Amino acid sequence: MDKMMDSPWVLRIIALFLACLLFFSVRTELSSTNKTTTNEQMEVIRDVPVDVFYDDDSLIVTGIPKTVNVTIKGPMQIVLRTKAVKDFSIFVDLNHLLMGEHNVKLQYENISDKLQVTLDPATINVNIEEKVTQEFRVDPEMNNRLIDEGYILKGMTANPATVYVTGAKSAVESISYVKATVTGEQGLNQSFTQEAAVKVLDRDLNKLDVTIEPESVKVQVDIAEYSKELPVTMNEIGKVPDGVTINNLTLDTTAMKVYGKKSIIDVLTEVLIDVDLSKITESKTYEFDVKLPEGATKVSQQTIKVKADVTKVEKESKEAKEDKESTPNSNPEPNPEPNPNPNPEETEPTTNTEDIDS
Repeated sequence: MDKMMDSPWVLRIIALFLACLLFFSVRTELSSTNKTTTNEQMEVIRDVPVDVFYDDDSLIVTGIPKTVNVTIKGPMQIVLRTKAVKDFSIFVDLNHLLMGEHNVKLQYENISDKLQVTLDPATINVNIEEKVTQEFRVDPEMNNRLIDEGYILKGMTANPATVYVTGAKSAVESISYVKATVTGEQGLNQSFTQEAAVKVLDRDLNKLDVTIEPESVKVQVDIAEYSKELPVTMNEIGKVPDGVTINNLTLDTTAMKVYGKKSIIDVLTEVLIDVDLSKITESKTYEFDVKLPEGATKVSQQTIKVKADVTKVEKESKEAKEDKESTPNSNPEPNPEPNPNPNPEETEPTTNTEDIDS
């Protein structure tokens, strides 16, 4: 036996046998591995909706993702059919849980037992709260930079003026702003109406996950030309006619609105009214045009009334006075005739004694 083992041919035959045995062993292993690899498949199904079961009439659940990714691994034929048909569902059942925070595991159904299923995420943190509904007033808003120069935002009104917000109690209690934002192009110079979506925000301007009814409102935007009320001041021009004394002039309006660009109108301090004194001849109400201030586009009224209190002095003309002085008196009073006997005793008749006796 020792002699046989010492023979080189025997050793060569044994080595060849062992090499063949090793070759066929490795080939069988590789064939088995390739067969397994060929029959198995792995696929990722993305954005699969998540169904939630709970009392949605009185409760609100937050923290549940809208979709998850599902990874399936198994026989190629089953994997491909499952991905194509997508007749399975991902869900979470919360009916047995009380209000508060919970860590729950997502579940699936209608997936073959021959498949290995991995969910991403597999577990989620949820918060179950009381469901409340509250009415809020809508505050319309708009960027004032959209308004043309010389115009101002007079006001905005929403229709309807209030909306109903439904959500978790903590979310509704954190509401600070209910806004309806109006948009548009720059250069707005007239009123308009626009449909605007309603946004519900907390004090940090974060959008809240709530339900709004209605989701949009009609906003009436009132735009007007910029104006400022200024006092009216009389500017007397012209010369008072002869024989006329103006005692007092009274304006029927002491202030009026002036329209135009804000940068110009804000500098003005008054509206001057030119009152022509040469036209005032008697006590009555006169009407004068309003002078448009420089840079203004218009004023609230084009004319203004001035009430005049006048005294007229009657003066005799020089010609009439001269004629009166040169004309003689047509009916002079007669002078009395002189008495030839100024002494009454001398004019008294003398009595003749002879006539008495006879």
